Amino acid sequence: MLSSSETPIVATIVLVAFGILGWGFYRARSYGKLGILAWLQSVVLMTPWLLFFGLFAAGIYINIVGVLFLLVVSTGVYIFLGRQLRAGGQDAILRQRATQRLEADALEQASPTNNSNLPEGNAQLKPEVLAIPEEDLNMIKGIFGLDTFFSTETIAYQEGAIFKGNLRGDPEEVHNRLSASLQERLGDKYSLFLVENTDGKPVLIVLPSRNDPRPMTLPQKVFAVVLLVGTIATSLETAGLLLNFDFFANPERFREVLPIGAGILTVLIAHEIGHWLLARRHQIRLSLPYFLPAIQIGSFGAITRFESLLPNRKVLFDIASAGPAAGGIVSLLMLVGGLLLSHKGSLFQLPNEFFSGSILVGTLARVILGSALQSPLVDIHPLVVIGWLGLVITALNLMPAGQLDGGRIVQAIYGRKIAGRATIATLIVLALVSLVNPLAMYWAIVIVFLQRDLERPSLNEISEPDDARAALGLLALFLMVATLLPLTPGLAGRLGIGG
Repeated sequence: MLSSSETPIVATIVLVAFGILGWGFYRARSYGKLGILAWLQSVVLMTPWLLFFGLFAAGIYINIVGVLFLLVVSTGVYIFLGRQLRAGGQDAILRQRATQRLEADALEQASPTNNSNLPEGNAQLKPEVLAIPEEDLNMIKGIFGLDTFFSTETIAYQEGAIFKGNLRGDPEEVHNRLSASLQERLGDKYSLFLVENTDGKPVLIVLPSRNDPRPMTLPQKVFAVVLLVGTIATSLETAGLLLNFDFFANPERFREVLPIGAGILTVLIAHEIGHWLLARRHQIRLSLPYFLPAIQIGSFGAITRFESLLPNRKVLFDIASAGPAAGGIVSLLMLVGGLLLSHKGSLFQLPNEFFSGSILVGTLARVILGSALQSPLVDIHPLVVIGWLGLVITALNLMPAGQLDGGRIVQAIYGRKIAGRATIATLIVLALVSLVNPLAMYWAIVIVFLQRDLERPSLNEISEPDDARAALGLLALFLMVATLLPLTPGLAGRLGIGG
């Protein structure tokens, strides 16, 4: 039964949820069948979230098994709808391509003096207003064709040029062909970007490769090493605080803090190895990680920069998600292992309220420890604390903001516009949470000053990741919320946490 204070909250959640769904349907309706299918996909992906958090606010708890079942079912339906959407979209693309080809043939026949694959209008271009040399510009224009990209206009842009026109074919295939042609003609002198224009139409941007990301300088590497040393120190200090003493004031007790400090560093290293392995697989260079020391939890994670241009959003997703996946799995194994090893007389004694601080941790602890959580103090193994800290660090990095892993994941799945809005929404939420939790304020400051900007566009910014990656991204965001969101006292009582 809902209390009078909970009723407005539930009503607000329901109204907001249906408002979002209604607004999405209103926008999708104008796009016909394809728009409705895309809207249904978003509904399917939102359904587990709405059910879980809606019922949670109403005081009804769905256990982990139920959540996983909902996610599996929604993923299956999402993939099915995705296939229907692609099939319908492919038909529309084929019809559009046929129409465009007829128009192009008509243009070519109407311009008998034009012996190239480009419309005559491009011959009237004034290359002197462009930063690209005329010889290079002509070679770049020569890579376009009726079956790839039908260029209609060239505009100066920074040190390069924007080519407007009609995309002919699958974006990924076209971009690969044009990039290979550009490489063959001009080597590594220029980079070719396929992006959406402000009007939603695809355009090609050619920029000199000297604008590509650069490797770290020696001072930057030294700074990264200094931050690593600082993170080691704060990890040891965090361990000391957990053991009820100040390590900085008692460095001779180094052996006592070493196991917990090493555990925190293990999670951080696993996270970075995950990024590195996927970056190496896709032949992307990464900078050394800039670790962010934090006495509260040892570290806020690390900032890692791309030193290569990313070929597409799939690669951005793979590299961004690999770090949290590796660090999260290691942390989860530590947490579960520590809970299984916990017994009377274990090193730590924590109040049972500790397990109400996270839906994920509280649920796992209830499953493994059972009635032991009803005691005022619960004896737990140190691995529980390390695993919990690791999950918090992983969850903080999964927040959908800027160049955090979560922000990169959102940008990879939904594009730059949605990622920008998600960043603003995340900062607003952190500002509100910081009124009761100082950690949120610190993390908001880190984002604003260091991570608020979006990742630079991929070479192919139009092709979207597949449905499986989209589902995995939403699962990661769901686990982030489940880690950071606390249990209400009522739900904690129903789970048997506390007396």
